[in-house]
Amino acid sequence: MTAPLAGILGGMGPAATAEFYAKLVARTPAVRDQDHLRVVVWADPTVPDRVAAVLDGSTDPYPALLDGARRLRDLGATVVGIPCHTAHFFLPKLAADTGLRFVDMVAETAAALGDRTGRVALLGTRGTIASRLYQDRLPGVDLLIPPEPVQQDVDRAVAAVKRHAIGEAAAHLDRALRALGAPLTVLACTELPLAARHTTAPGDLLDPTDLLADAMIAACRPSTTDARVSTMD
Repeated sequence: MTAPLAGILGGMGPAATAEFYAKLVARTPAVRDQDHLRVVVWADPTVPDRVAAVLDGSTDPYPALLDGARRLRDLGATVVGIPCHTAHFFLPKLAADTGLRFVDMVAETAAALGDRTGRVALLGTRGTIASRLYQDRLPGVDLLIPPEPVQQDVDRAVAAVKRHAIGEAAAHLDRALRALGAPLTVLACTELPLAARHTTAPGDLLDPTDLLADAMIAACRPSTTDARVSTMD
């Protein structure tokens, strides 16, 4: 029997996609090449702005996302992950239109947080925050949404990662983390973990891409815990 083929629908942005694939490799229990997952990556950095699509509809990334998902399907992908939080706004439609099995990073994060008590800061793009991807799945969690000055630092951190200015990104992210002062912060933008490793702000950080990697590994290895998926099957 052919081993499952993991698909990564990425390019949003390229550095975050490369980082996610590295995590998928690093988190797979393996002692030799053959122990790793079979993976196909579709990384299209030309996908129109997802944030603008959510905020005001001035862009339409869906055709490009659908094209990428279909290419992964045609290549034989059996389970797909999207290392982009804002793009999860389109995940239900992608699943319906392709029949693919997607691992839902937002659902994995919500499950990990569970009934956590205490304040949890949520850092993400304006599109992720406005779409309520996390707020609606965590009604019992005391989520701290950044006020405008802090959101501006988050925006600048994301933009700095995209242009490879990691030191600048870390400075903006560090300032945002210190301003909020939450005991736990969800890094709900896949650029933020690249900056977070260079911050010194107190408090714990939750990286949903770690959870997505673990869930994809589990989905490709039936003996492990089942991942939460979105599919029309």
